[in-house]
Amino acid sequence: QVQLVESGGGLVQAGGSLRLSCAASGRTISNSAMGWFRQAPGKEREFVATISWRGASIYYADSVKGRFTISRDNAKNTVYLQMNSLKPDDTAVYYCAAAYSRFATRSKEQYDYWGQGTRVTVSS
Repeated sequence: QVQLVESGGGLVQAGGSLRLSCAASGRTISNSAMGWFRQAPGKEREFVATISWRGASIYYADSVKGRFTISRDNAKNTVYLQMNSLKPDDTAVYYCAAAYSRFATRSKEQYDYWGQGTRVTVSS
């Protein structure tokens, strides 16, 4: 079992930055691809970014490409999401997830463990 705890969310003005962290416990995530997803009010949970087990493969949603950066520190069992140039449309609850596979994937169905989420609100 893996427990994932997100942190770093909050209220920020448009154009600002936030860094989300996802700390894992229970077992190592060094053999798992990791992902970030988000869910805005009234919308389905959507893919944001994913990183393979060693960080060699990274994919982003088109809506965040060039603004967000996913990274991981396997020694700390932690994954990060650096979010720059934030827009009001980025407002959502952000979830961290761990996949069974080592390979980066955009598909929600490939992720076995999810955190409780951290709320990000971007004001205009």
